[in-house]
Amino acid sequence: MFGIRYYSAMTQVVLVGFVCFLCPGMFNAVNGLGGGGQMDATAGNNANTALYSTFVVFGVLGGAIVNLCGVRYTIFGSGFMYALYSASYIFLNHHPKNASFTIAAGALLGVGAGILWAAQGMIMVSYPREEEKAKYIAVFWVIFNLGGMLGGILPFAINYNSTQTKNADGVYIAFVVLECLGACLGLALAPPSKVTRSDGSSVVLVKYTNVGREAIEVIKLFLNPKMLGLLPMCFTSNFFYTYQFNHLNGALFNMRTRGFNNIFYWGFQMLGAFAISRLLDYKNFSRRRRGFVAFVLVFVFFNALW
Repeated sequence: MFGIRYYSAMTQVVLVGFVCFLCPGMFNAVNGLGGGGQMDATAGNNANTALYSTFVVFGVLGGAIVNLCGVRYTIFGSGFMYALYSASYIFLNHHPKNASFTIAAGALLGVGAGILWAAQGMIMVSYPREEEKAKYIAVFWVIFNLGGMLGGILPFAINYNSTQTKNADGVYIAFVVLECLGACLGLALAPPSKVTRSDGSSVVLVKYTNVGREAIEVIKLFLNPKMLGLLPMCFTSNFFYTYQFNHLNGALFNMRTRGFNNIFYWGFQMLGAFAISRLLDYKNFSRRRRGFVAFVLVFVFFNALW
């Protein structure tokens, strides 16, 4: 009986949710403090520039790497890049004029993040049944953003009676430990070939074992109009982080209240994911109608905030 639950699609989504709770979730918490929790955001800005420069490349190559190396081992290896990034801020605390380690760690994290999110995306689109995808994504998103909430609570609690202008080493050490646990949790994921959906059917994955073939399939994606049509949404979902974290939260609040703000920032993402999943899985609407209504709601709320 335990084996059936372990190999179920929902169990695997919950597991990958906790991996992201402990790895990208903690990264979100560090970044959400503004400048990586430092008073001077320069090092954090440069590290994020390096991070997203490599993320762009390995976000494209990540799917091929996951197909060739498997979900468990790619998530396991990628998770440690998050721990290395958090650890680099401990070094920066004691060598504030030397940001080279933090910038290099950011570049390595971009490699790991591109691969990890490719593995996560593969699980999220292939494991649930069509009519359950929004529910599964919402479950993942709630668990994932719990990491950001916890990451907001840690600096808020540790710095509660402190007047420091940067995070104490203890905050970063806590992040490193949690991220290492998240990386190891990746090994607990079941092989995709053994995963079963809620109706008892097996997950079917197209797996290529030839590097050249993988490269061709990736190139084909950039000729797909539907995929290209998603690019503006991808841009609008990420471009604002530097402003919100560094020039708003980081510039206007102290270390304690930055963490306090993070609790609400990530917490309301959890509520939003749950609410919109109810609409996206609403059976009385066609798929096209659900998508259109959800798009309008997101568009209105997103622009109203700005």
